[in-house]
Amino acid sequence: MTPSSRTALITGASRGLGLALARALAERGWTLILDARGADALQAVQADLSRWTSVTALVGDISEPAHRRALAIAARAAGGLDAIVNNAGILGPSPQPTLLDYPLDSLEQVYRVNVVAQLGVIQAVQASLKPDARILNVTSDAGVEAYEGWGGYGSSKAALEQLSAILAVENPQWRVYWVDPGDMRTAMHQAAFPGEDISDRPLPEVSVPGFIELLEGDLPSGRYRAQALAPALA
Repeated sequence: MTPSSRTALITGASRGLGLALARALAERGWTLILDARGADALQAVQADLSRWTSVTALVGDISEPAHRRALAIAARAAGGLDAIVNNAGILGPSPQPTLLDYPLDSLEQVYRVNVVAQLGVIQAVQASLKPDARILNVTSDAGVEAYEGWGGYGSSKAALEQLSAILAVENPQWRVYWVDPGDMRTAMHQAAFPGEDISDRPLPEVSVPGFIELLEGDLPSGRYRAQALAPALA
């Protein structure tokens, strides 16, 4: 299968890692279905990437069933999906509180977006997933390491990792990857460290080659660190 015949759904594609990956795939000829909550930013991305490929842009929140249904309609209209990149997510309160001070309504929202909605996207488009489709769930080292102040976000990513592992066992016809992109200089990362200088972190583009290896390569389902995969493309 040539890259030009492939279609990917990328959530949270208006900035950060989602945008960097969408741009790289557009340049490689992938057809794209992109999602984000900000209309102006997403429309600008669509206009930019349409220079290289067909881009469908849907504004909305993945935690809302109506938006997930819209993504499913777009997937069918595109002739099916070769890949889902579940990149959209939320950090939670900033600065991040300790668990004993964590507002439970905020914690429920973090889980709703970072866990429940991720599976919801996959469920919504499952009928459009092609044989050997790739499902990439973006996780974090905070999902496997205990960092002070990361109890809400980190535990949501731990849940997403286990969800991904079970999804892989239950669906061997697909490649399911739970991917730690590594530290990146993004708006979310800055929100996690308000007032701090994060200019030493690499831009999201550093993690993109690892994602492309998972999307276009032949690696088995499992957990991967994107930045560790990048040298394999050199």
